Amino acid sequence: MANIFDYVKMRGDLSLKADKFNEVDGLILSRVSYFPFEEVIKEDRETISKLSKKFANKNPKDMMILWDDDIEFFPLLGKSKRFGRMKITKYVNKISIEDEIQFSAVTIILPDKTIYVSFRGTDNTIVAWKENFNMCVKENVPSQIDAVKYLEEVAEEYPDRKIRIGGHSKGGNIAVYAAAFARDSVKNRIIKVYNNDGPGFNSNIIETEEYKDVLKKVDTFIPQDSIFGRLLNHQEKYIVIKSNRKGFMQHDLYSWQIRGKKMVRAKDIDDGSKVINKSIKQWFRKIDVKQREEVTDIMFEILYSANVDTFEELAQAWFTNAKILFKSYKSLDAESKKMILETLSTLVKIVKDNFFHERKKSKNLKVQKTV
Repeated sequence: MANIFDYVKMRGDLSLKADKFNEVDGLILSRVSYFPFEEVIKEDRETISKLSKKFANKNPKDMMILWDDDIEFFPLLGKSKRFGRMKITKYVNKISIEDEIQFSAVTIILPDKTIYVSFRGTDNTIVAWKENFNMCVKENVPSQIDAVKYLEEVAEEYPDRKIRIGGHSKGGNIAVYAAAFARDSVKNRIIKVYNNDGPGFNSNIIETEEYKDVLKKVDTFIPQDSIFGRLLNHQEKYIVIKSNRKGFMQHDLYSWQIRGKKMVRAKDIDDGSKVINKSIKQWFRKIDVKQREEVTDIMFEILYSANVDTFEELAQAWFTNAKILFKSYKSLDAESKKMILETLSTLVKIVKDNFFHERKKSKNLKVQKTV
């Protein structure tokens, strides 16, 4: 079955005038924010076609490629009539360990007199994952606040254009947040928000009128085995789509299945996704916010002790870094060690019990059907 590569090959010759913007276009432009534009942008408002040629002439090893498929997909977009003429502007890539933020965004100027604001999801930096964990313990995180500011600045620079917003993973979350909490004059110009397997929000956020009001413009897509896209709290309805991969790897949007101008719908999420989602919610009820926050801080302090910025760097010298991490863990006081083990063992037990219960229920259903 087709994916976004096939979509561009089959429909890339159709301009937006010939064939209007659709949800697959929204998915693709949410991926554009992952491209390493800092390596190719020399001037503002360059076309995807021009940027992709520069990208193709560079050695991928010298760039921060977050997913191997990007190496082929970026040039493919540039060669297409549909995407090649779109222009890139307002690229931002902000990473700060001190502020615990990883925020990246780009604005795409479309020929149909609209703009698409694309927010990047989590990259491979350790601070990016720290910010993800912070989402589970704090009402909001810095990238969400920056997303609102970014959207308002872009809207001010392009006052006559309607706005589409999107993102994948954390990018989907901050796309929804930005749309909800931007000024009314900006919100009124938003056509659609594309949330592609992005996590939800703290309970305080989903009770706000701003969040509830924006939901009518939000399309949330999750794969059948979604884990990230079902985290925390959601009030919007989600659309379940098919992936050609299994489990955690379904988060890879290159695996999402496409038919024509739509992603292929599935009937429901799979049992594995339901079990994981149920387990995490039970874990949140058992381990209070303060303990989760303390454990998160301790674990990431251990990771930072290796003096690396990315998980790729951590893996490159794994034996040496593992010794550093273990030494850092051993130096913790007894109370901190106990809290880490208690927190993680509670989660493991909950997941294990729920999977056991699900298997038992499934076996009973099979027995009933054969009787």
